[in-house]
Amino acid sequence: MRKFLAIVKHEYRKVVLKWSFLIGTLLFPLLGAGFAVVPAVIFSIKGEPVRIVIVDREGKLGPRIRSNLSPEKIAEKQAEALKNTSFEPTAAPKSANSLESVTAGFVFVPYDAKGKPDDEVRAELNSMAAEKEIDAYLMVPSQMGGKFEFRSRKAGDFAANAMLEDAVNDAVRSEKLTEANITENTLRHINEKADIETKAIDEHGREKNSDALLAASFIIGLMIYLSLTIYGQVILGAVVEEKETRIAEILFSSARPFELMLGKLVGVGLAGLTQLGIWITSLALLVGFLMLQVDLAPFLAGAPHITPLMVFYFLLFFLLGYFLFASIFALIGSMVTTVQEGGQFAFPPIMLMLIGFYFSFAVIRDPSSPLSFWVSIAPFWAPITMPVRILAETPPFWQIGLSILINAVAICGMVWLCARVYRVGMLMYGKRATLPEVWKWIREA
Repeated sequence: MRKFLAIVKHEYRKVVLKWSFLIGTLLFPLLGAGFAVVPAVIFSIKGEPVRIVIVDREGKLGPRIRSNLSPEKIAEKQAEALKNTSFEPTAAPKSANSLESVTAGFVFVPYDAKGKPDDEVRAELNSMAAEKEIDAYLMVPSQMGGKFEFRSRKAGDFAANAMLEDAVNDAVRSEKLTEANITENTLRHINEKADIETKAIDEHGREKNSDALLAASFIIGLMIYLSLTIYGQVILGAVVEEKETRIAEILFSSARPFELMLGKLVGVGLAGLTQLGIWITSLALLVGFLMLQVDLAPFLAGAPHITPLMVFYFLLFFLLGYFLFASIFALIGSMVTTVQEGGQFAFPPIMLMLIGFYFSFAVIRDPSSPLSFWVSIAPFWAPITMPVRILAETPPFWQIGLSILINAVAICGMVWLCARVYRVGMLMYGKRATLPEVWKWIREA
């Protein structure tokens, strides 16, 4: 037992005290916050107004387009867009000024095109754009149904381009409605969509936000998948490194192969559990800090109810998945001679994890279906799908216990199998083991 604990301590310290572990542990929460904050900051930066010339010889659509591109109209459209999102109205900006601050805006430059042919107008406007007197121009066709011509120095300004396209389409529609003697209010009333509130119902009859449930389940499934992939590769690299440097020969003289392998699995697994614990604690502290600074009640009102027991299940199934897949990676490492060869053979276990991650979407759709039951107890898939199922709709305890039992038995089988291959494969150098040779080791070890 003393040797086993020494191996666990050594493997744990070897992973945790690496700069890559420290940087990765701290960088993951920062990256998560960055993906949420940086895009919002970037898109909230107000750009320079687009100086535009609108050439409308008939004088019908030009005034409508200018009206649709006014700050008031843009703010009104953004307010309507915010109402159609899944967030509560109380969380959306209310004032036109706050909405106007995220738009680039337009400045209309006067231009007299009377008596000038289209080619001359284009040449003059292109010259003005080249000299940076204007940023863009729009030529309105003389007949309804003709082609609009839009030219811009800021072709990459997709926000301004989208606003202009919406303004032109709204202006054309308004003109067609006027010709058909139909008011816009009448059409808006006819096209008004039904307001449908969609929420999920848990096993206790409580309502919860289905969008938040989908997001939380996806994050949990993805986190387990990435963690298992990362630490499985760590085990593979450590085994191959010991084999390449022939340290295994020295280690086998002081400890049994089974103790070495199991100590390596436990040490690296505890390191992974440490990292997950830091991530979960960081997330809880971040949410708590934001709750003190900002009113998050509208956002958290429909969020899934996560209890300490759910967090325990999450960590438990992570450990089950880790020992299952780490045993496979250790077995692969003892069969190959280089890390490159190990990377080729690592594809099957990674595909197993990926299939489990995809199955988690079926579990989210219907947590009580027979498919959800079987994939949440099946070895190799349960460590990813069962936590998602517990979050979506907690199954009966006997199903959770059955899943734990089946996967624990699978771990025992995988560790036994891996130990027999590990014992012989770690002392084999020069060539990669073939499947008949591996089968021979299993039978004779």
